[in-house]
Amino acid sequence: MRTTIVLARHGRTEWHHGNRYTGSTDLPIDEVGVQQARLLKEWASDYAPDALWSSPMLRARQTIAPIAEALGLEPTVDARLREVDFGSAEGKMLSELPPVVAKAFKLDPVKDHFPGGEDPAEAADRVHEVFHQIGKQHEGRKVMVLAHNTLIRLLVCRVLGLPLSEYRRLLPALGPAALVRFRWQDGTVGLEAYNVPAVRMETLA
Repeated sequence: MRTTIVLARHGRTEWHHGNRYTGSTDLPIDEVGVQQARLLKEWASDYAPDALWSSPMLRARQTIAPIAEALGLEPTVDARLREVDFGSAEGKMLSELPPVVAKAFKLDPVKDHFPGGEDPAEAADRVHEVFHQIGKQHEGRKVMVLAHNTLIRLLVCRVLGLPLSEYRRLLPALGPAALVRFRWQDGTVGLEAYNVPAVRMETLA
């Protein structure tokens, strides 16, 4: 029985526009983010997922709200879908961090994650756990999940068996409101699409 899980990154915020780390900082989406949420709503209206899940963070909830209204579905909000906490890097660009911190992070963003921040391996564990819960709970259906950039990339690595320490190199980009699609079938999970704008995902539906 085939289960499809589509993860969408939330719409843009003011900090994301400046490429600042926005992990645990609960910012709203900006004007561009609102437009991106509308595009996701249009895509979701055609795709017609059977269930919605969301991070509890404001930017995710604001992005999924028009989708939920259009579909008449109540999202399941789960704290395990929140973004990674970036500790001392919150609100800063990589270039603004102490050079020794930035260099170590670039070499291994898991072992040398930002001081005071969440261990990415632990974040990968929690999102992997909820991912499997979603798959089992909605077996044979289509699910849309609103989450975050780093968290989604960590999940892709964990599901595909890729080294977590390579998530920045192997998956260098995931745009605001971009989509990632997994297929769950016959006990295995496969990645069908990554970093696809909602306006183009219909060709892969």
